[in-house]
Amino acid sequence: MRLIVFDMDGTLIDTEALISEHMGSAFASLDLPAPTPAEVRQIIGLSLPVAVGQLARTDDIDLIEGIVGQYKQFYRASLADDIDREPLYPGARDALDRLRAQRGTILGVATGKGLTGVARILGKHGIAGHFVTLQTPDHNPSKPHPGMLLSAMAETGAPPEQTVMIGDSVYDMELARAANVRAIGVTWGYHDAADLLKAGAGALIHNYSELEAAIERVLE
Repeated sequence: MRLIVFDMDGTLIDTEALISEHMGSAFASLDLPAPTPAEVRQIIGLSLPVAVGQLARTDDIDLIEGIVGQYKQFYRASLADDIDREPLYPGARDALDRLRAQRGTILGVATGKGLTGVARILGKHGIAGHFVTLQTPDHNPSKPHPGMLLSAMAETGAPPEQTVMIGDSVYDMELARAANVRAIGVTWGYHDAADLLKAGAGALIHNYSELEAAIERVLE
């Protein structure tokens, strides 16, 4: 049995503009200098409190919680819009369908998003049934701590040598390395390809049609 674990933001779904907009609004609502889109891009993938602390350059828990609360309010309010601002990347659904159909392959998620948001998004796209394990900061430390992958392997019984992390950020690659599993970086996300390789990616892919072949290579 092999376990293929996917990051969400920047890997399965494209939420950069949405996250940047609401993060800026959250900071501005508290009369704080708003982070630039480039700054926000670099923290996508971390759990929300860790990301906010880095952007605000603070470890003040009250301040971090205040920004997080405002961010969540802006994000929830935007969900009432009919426009899909959390789309799957091209080819993602087909790739998930193909992997799910493979005998001996199971799928999981490891993301900085909360579990409620993960369930909502997977349900909205009709892919909740594809995943047998969902790992979030609700019950694990933020990436790049190995906890999410260790929990996924413990839950499914998959061994490290048959587990692959798919992600777009250095945090995903560092998570995989810390958990002693293979990693594949995707180049359509939010961190540079060179940084993904430096952080431990065993392969890079440029579109979802390349995924299955990359999985075979890193598991050789």
